[in-house]
Amino acid sequence: MILSRSKPALAIGNESAKSIKKPLSDKNASQFEEFLLKRDYTGAITLLEFKKYSDQDYNASLWMAYCYFHRGDYKTALQIYKKLQKENSSILNLSVNIACCDFYLGMYEESQETLVDAPTSELKTRLNFHISHKLKDETTLMEYHQQLQDILEDQLSLAAIHYLRAHYQEAIDIYKRLLLQNRENIALNVYVALCYYKLDYYDVSQEVLGLYIHKYPDSVIATNLKACNTFRLYNGTAAENELRSIVDQTSNVGFGYDLVKHNLVVFRDGEDAMQVFPALVDIVPEARLNLVIHHLRNDDIKEAYELLKDVQPAVPQEYILKGVVNSALGQEINSPEHVKIAEECFHLVGSSTSECDTIHGRQCMAAAFFLAGQFEEVLVYLTSIKSYLHSDDTFNFNFAQAKTACNQFKEAEDIFLLIQDPKIKNDYVYISNLARCYVMNKKAQEAWDLYLKLDNSPESFNLLLQIANDCYRMGEFWYAAKAFEMLDRLDPNPEFWEGKRGAIVGVFQGVVAKKLPVDMLSDVLQLLRSSTSSQADQVAKVIRKWAKEQRVNLS
Repeated sequence: MILSRSKPALAIGNESAKSIKKPLSDKNASQFEEFLLKRDYTGAITLLEFKKYSDQDYNASLWMAYCYFHRGDYKTALQIYKKLQKENSSILNLSVNIACCDFYLGMYEESQETLVDAPTSELKTRLNFHISHKLKDETTLMEYHQQLQDILEDQLSLAAIHYLRAHYQEAIDIYKRLLLQNRENIALNVYVALCYYKLDYYDVSQEVLGLYIHKYPDSVIATNLKACNTFRLYNGTAAENELRSIVDQTSNVGFGYDLVKHNLVVFRDGEDAMQVFPALVDIVPEARLNLVIHHLRNDDIKEAYELLKDVQPAVPQEYILKGVVNSALGQEINSPEHVKIAEECFHLVGSSTSECDTIHGRQCMAAAFFLAGQFEEVLVYLTSIKSYLHSDDTFNFNFAQAKTACNQFKEAEDIFLLIQDPKIKNDYVYISNLARCYVMNKKAQEAWDLYLKLDNSPESFNLLLQIANDCYRMGEFWYAAKAFEMLDRLDPNPEFWEGKRGAIVGVFQGVVAKKLPVDMLSDVLQLLRSSTSSQADQVAKVIRKWAKEQRVNLS
């Protein structure tokens, strides 16, 4: 079921149309029928208006409402039906038609209320079936499910609910069975193609769609699906080109307009997202998720969370997005509760039978282990998919962090240096992890250069502390001494002096063992002169005494 409406999401049954007499004389009736067969509802409306039918011509009004509904202008159709109901309540099917309009306008409770007094019909059952799904009323959903018959319209409704509940294979099975029984109904191919698209079989979807789109190249829904497949297979520019042939048709109220408008933003990588997505959140199902993604890209984590906090995930994409949002928020506000929710969401997707062997599924499992601090397991999953994502900066960022946590510093450094995204490269997590890799790989100078590029901030202090301790641990005593010297200046602390003293002694030992150049002692003495501790003079005396014995000239 494709929803397209303007805000206050079944089509009106064919039985309603069959019960209405033609609104025009025989002279114009054939032209009117031709418009209907070609699905040119705008042309049909224009013809009705041109003939200036009488206000008391209820058949003409019914056809006018029928055309507006199928054109996608549900609001105007609703106004006509309600006017007719006031003037002549004896007209058949008015209540159920009004309920259909309410449903497409997203007014599900109103639609349900209208149906209470409507005569029993197959259309009423189907509409109640869909309303139950929208209102998440599982009890009544199953009741109306039992009332469905083995007829085309009822089975289409059942397949639509399967589709909306992400049971795509079940929907495909119904559509294929219906195709065997109704080979002339090639529109069923569009529904099959939609299911294959949802299953990520974009080539198959495109192939199945071909038969219908060849016959109806102006179809908004089919062309839109073709564009979505193109986007997945190629890029946004190619996808947008596919839509050009139908953009003008959709106008402001045309069928599929909301969907096309939404997808154009996606194809343009989020351009005008805030102007388009918010109004479509309750209209196009993907709009809410794409708006969340837009907020995440702009670091509006709390806005993203507000959009998703009451959503109960039903499909892998929703679980993944809920996991990402809770993970980001949990780390931002230091909330173990949100991190735990994220871990559970990722684990559910990664361990599901449908996703466990997919790239997304393995990424989710890696994310769950990452949040749990089990980095050896993270590497198992990320290594299995690295050939598919070797140029993805986000993947490499996570992969390199896991390598660092597992002390695989050489590989971690190489992966960190593959990253090109400036946003990631300016992130403190990136800088601090790369600095650690440099020190552990005996490249303390590069680590020191990373520190010098940081502005004075709490992050620069933390990086300095990390470099000081890592360099000391790895025997890079000169850079450890410089780092502890800087720390001692910023925050006089006995521990920093002790670190500085130990690092200076380490440099001295390196010079004595002829592993470091003698002229480094001059720099060491300079560091000691800036210290206020009485121990500094004692260390300096020992160094000068040794230099004198070795006849080394220290400035």
